[in-house]
Amino acid sequence: MISVILPTYNEAGNIIQLINQICRNLSKHLYEIIVVDDDSPDGTAELVKKSFNNQNKIRLFQRKKDKGLAKAVRFGIEKSAGDFILVMDTDFNHNPADIPTMIKNVGKLDLIVGSRYIKGGGMENKIRFVSSYLYNLIIRLILRLNTFDNLSGFFLIKREKLIKFSYDAIFKGYGDYFIRLLYFAHKNNLHIKEIPVFYKNRVAGQSKSKFIPMFVDYSKTVLELFTHS
Repeated sequence: MISVILPTYNEAGNIIQLINQICRNLSKHLYEIIVVDDDSPDGTAELVKKSFNNQNKIRLFQRKKDKGLAKAVRFGIEKSAGDFILVMDTDFNHNPADIPTMIKNVGKLDLIVGSRYIKGGGMENKIRFVSSYLYNLIIRLILRLNTFDNLSGFFLIKREKLIKFSYDAIFKGYGDYFIRLLYFAHKNNLHIKEIPVFYKNRVAGQSKSKFIPMFVDYSKTVLELFTHS
């Protein structure tokens, strides 16, 4: 079974359409969708309840304490039951149409990563693409990672591999948890493959990413991992 983890905060304009598209792309598989909402004031959780109340495959958890992206992802993983864990953003940066390709490629591999920086990948926002590419390159060189997109956050991993890692060491902060996940995946010799994905601009809602705080926190994470390697 595939468990899809969807961390949400103020995604009322995206979440219903996103879930419907995920369901269509997983129609040939056994799956569950776990929405972890950090008590969104825009009514994201209420929309999910109203739209999918009678569907056992879709489970909603509304958190009022200990909020944050990384902790929401961890919470969803701990509540899930699938043999494979699929994590994706809820703003349509991550395209549900890429899910079948991820599943098709997992096979004997352990971790599939959606990558903007391999052939066929990219971003609609060219300025963000270039700046993120350069920062990813720095991360890759410092930590000696083989992956090109170390900030993706769009991934499919085998549960049997993930549970061997320390969740406390990985799932903290914001999107920097993904740098830690890839770092430990490389250190533990997981078989990793990147597939090309393309990020479109957000259509509904507002981004929660703040460039300067993210840059500082992500850089601290990279230096922390480097000094302990």
